Amino acid sequence: MNIKNVKKQNLPTIKVDGVDETKESELLIVTLQNDEKLYVPKNEANKDYQEILKWVADGNTIQEAD
Repeated sequence: MNIKNVKKQNLPTIKVDGVDETKESELLIVTLQNDEKLYVPKNEANKDYQEILKWVADGNTIQEAD
């Protein structure tokens, strides 16, 4: 996998007891060098997630969600 960047994704905001609450998704948005986007689950058994972990170990950073 030729990773350009990786970004966290948030779930839609919901109201809990009148308070807006945002939770992080279990998916990461991966943009490859050719600008193709993949949605990769945060699952240790997933080969694409393993590639992301190697990418981070090489000094890259996962971007925060918008």
